[in-house]
Amino acid sequence: MNALRDALIITKRQLLQLARVPEVLIFSTIQPVMFVLLFRYVFGGSIDTGQPGGYVQLLMPGIFVQTTAFTLAATASGLAEDMTKGLIDRFRSLPISRSALVFGRTLGDGLLNIVVLFVMGLAGYIVGWRPTSGVLKISLAFIFLLAFGYALSWVGIFAGLSARDARVVQNMSFLITFPLTFLSNAFAPTTGMPRALQYFAEWNPVSTMVAACRELFGVKNEFGATAGSFPSEHPLTMSLIYMVVILVIFVPLSVRKYNNANKK
Repeated sequence: MNALRDALIITKRQLLQLARVPEVLIFSTIQPVMFVLLFRYVFGGSIDTGQPGGYVQLLMPGIFVQTTAFTLAATASGLAEDMTKGLIDRFRSLPISRSALVFGRTLGDGLLNIVVLFVMGLAGYIVGWRPTSGVLKISLAFIFLLAFGYALSWVGIFAGLSARDARVVQNMSFLITFPLTFLSNAFAPTTGMPRALQYFAEWNPVSTMVAACRELFGVKNEFGATAGSFPSEHPLTMSLIYMVVILVIFVPLSVRKYNNANKK
């Protein structure tokens, strides 16, 4: 209970930072909205998906997942910046749980995603996105998105503690997130890719998460080389498995990494 209380205090610190530096929140929402507008109007006219409602129905789940995946980079660079300012030494001198900083940061980034997803959903609705599955499934899709972003934030914690320098961490994080998001089914069907590449594009965590969200939003999924496989037939279950695996691996690794950093 003490560790939870300490983590919530760190989360409160992050939220206060957003109030004091509102530019962080503004630019965190502007970039995803720009992606929505660019893909909707620049690429939307050249991609025929055969979906009722057009390309925007296929696009929005992919944009949602891409944005939550970028939580990894934001968490990593933010933690690395805190480390360069000597924050670890200051927290080490306080009577708080050793793991409070990393748990509090992931919770804070998760709360920021709520605002970002709300603004993106509003922007998508304005440009023609109309989910057809009902309130319950739509709400479940957004819960899945928040959980996915939270799981990936732990990868960001580990990356931030490993590299430390914010510039290096940012570049390293994008080297992870860009292949996962663009070599996926997020923005276009994977059936046009070389067959060997389809296996990676359709089985990576971003693709299964996109497929899960499309299913919950009432959009038909399309698979190529892996059609009929477990991830294609059960994207919701596979997404949960991926999230659990990520958390099981990176939560203990990140906490251990942080505790070792404290000892230096």
